[in-house]
Amino acid sequence: MISFEPITADTMYIVSEIINSNEAYNVLENGKKERGEEELFKEYMNEKTDSYFIKADDTYVGVIDYMKQNPNDDHPWIGAFIIHSAYHNFSFGTQAYLAFEDKLKEEGVSVLRLGVLSQNPRAKLFWERLGFTHYATKPLHHNQVNCLGKEI
Repeated sequence: MISFEPITADTMYIVSEIINSNEAYNVLENGKKERGEEELFKEYMNEKTDSYFIKADDTYVGVIDYMKQNPNDDHPWIGAFIIHSAYHNFSFGTQAYLAFEDKLKEEGVSVLRLGVLSQNPRAKLFWERLGFTHYATKPLHHNQVNCLGKEI
């Protein structure tokens, strides 16, 4: 069963393990294989987003970072959705997203957006299979991001 557990300062070492298990993604996003503790702390321990572990029963399989209202467009956004590399290809990503979508529906959310790096076609396909559609491409730092949205 998939569940969500809030990330805390005391559990940041687990975040680091999950994020840094995905070296190829880290290179795409940041140009380096690993992300440091300070960088991850700023991203996952802030007041602008809600950050959760994705758990399969008692196992930490991923992280999700969610912004209830993006100030750029006033819509809710998934900022990060990362499954530990050891758990790729076991459908945890799909199960986790569907469970998170159910959670958002219960909270009254009707539209959800996210961004996918243009150099990550596998991720774009993942989200499109879950019903997200492309509506814009925008620059982000040294990357291009495909903006996807879905009515839930």
